[in-house]
Amino acid sequence: MLTKRIIPCLDIKDGRTVKGVNFENIRDAGDPIELGALYAQQGADELVFLDITATNERRKTLSELVTRIARHVNIPFTVGGGISAVEDVYVLLQSGADKISVNTSAFKRPELVDELAREFGSQCIVLAIDTRFEGDDWYVYLNGGRVKTETKAYDWAKEAVNRGAGEILLTSMNNDGTKQGFALDITGRLSQNLNVPVIASGGAGTMEHFTDVFGQAQADAALAASIFHYKEIEIPTLKQYLYGKGVNIRF
Repeated sequence: MLTKRIIPCLDIKDGRTVKGVNFENIRDAGDPIELGALYAQQGADELVFLDITATNERRKTLSELVTRIARHVNIPFTVGGGISAVEDVYVLLQSGADKISVNTSAFKRPELVDELAREFGSQCIVLAIDTRFEGDDWYVYLNGGRVKTETKAYDWAKEAVNRGAGEILLTSMNNDGTKQGFALDITGRLSQNLNVPVIASGGAGTMEHFTDVFGQAQADAALAASIFHYKEIEIPTLKQYLYGKGVNIRF
C-alpha cells in the first residue's frame, strides 16, 4: 500500500507566502524559503509552491526563487504559476524543481499536457484544477479562480490524464481557507475513477479532516496551507495522529 502524503502549500505573491479564504482576502504568511525549509525538517513529504498571480499578471514564475528554494529544501517540490511552454519547464527543472504544475494554460491549450508529458514524462506533470460547486456539479475556474468555465472538473481531469498528466491537484474553492474540511465528494470521485494520484486541497482545519480525506475520499495526498503557516497543526503531531488512526504514513 502506498503511503499517504502530507504536502504544505506555499502560495507566493511578490516573493512572499500569502493565504486567503475562498481565494480572496489575501494576507501575508511569511518567507517561502524559511517556511519550506521548516516543513522539510518537520517531515513534510513534498512541498508545492504556486505563484498565484503569475498567470493573471502575464509573467513567469521566478526561476531565481526556485533556485533558492532548492538550496534549502531536501524533499521533492512542485512549482506552478504562469507555465505555458516546454521552455518554461526546462528552466524550472534546471533550477531545481522536481515537478511542475499547470492550470490555466493547460485548460486553454490542452495539447500542452501532451507536449509536457512527452518531453519530461507524466511523473513530472501535475494538473492543478481550481473548482467550485455551482448548481448541480463542480466546474473548472481559471486565472486563480477569477474566470468561470462551463467545463466540469471531472471531465477536464479525465481528459488531462488521458493526455498524460501524472497527478491531479484538486482545490475546492468552496472549501478553501474555511477550515471546514475537504470536499470529499469531488475528491473521492476523482480518486476512485482516475488511475493517477489525486492531491486534495482546500478546507483543512483539523486532524480529523485528513483522516476523512484519506479514508472516505481515498485521496493519495492532502495539501494544506494556513494550518501549517500559522502553526495551528504541526506536521509531526499530524503524522502521529494519522498513524494512530491506521493511515499508512511516512515518518
